[in-house]
Amino acid sequence: MPAAPKYDSARMRETTMTSTTTWRPLLLVVFLAAACGGSKEPAAPGGAPGAAAAAPSVAATGKVITIMMITDEKSSRFEPNQVEAHRGDVLRFTIGVGVHSVHFLADSNPGIPNLPPVSDLLQLPGQTLDIPVNFPAGKTIYFQCDPHAALGMRGHLKVDD
Repeated sequence: MPAAPKYDSARMRETTMTSTTTWRPLLLVVFLAAACGGSKEPAAPGGAPGAAAAAPSVAATGKVITIMMITDEKSSRFEPNQVEAHRGDVLRFTIGVGVHSVHFLADSNPGIPNLPPVSDLLQLPGQTLDIPVNFPAGKTIYFQCDPHAALGMRGHLKVDD
């Protein structure tokens, strides 16, 4: 009868460590993919899936300003990220590449009324989110993409008279 294999605690730790370090990156990728999955609801006309439209206090009578949302080998960014607009204009956030949101943070814009709610994640190339410019004139408003803010995907809107 063959002898029973000898228990080797060092080899056991090595095997456990190797298998743990192998599956952790995979778990991270799966978690991030699930977090960026977004809503599967049908998109409202001209907007994000399930996005609530901001109640405009000013009728959209001005021009439409397109702001592209892009992630590529260079960076994650809004193009342009510095925007000048007038009350009554419309900001049209359009997906170029990537999965993005638009968020006008209240704590970064103290005292600014009518901030729209954070958008759902926009995912499809060409998908748009329209935000009417109904902010007070003479103010600069901060906005960001929540998933990519730490990577520098931030912008400013200057509201002219």
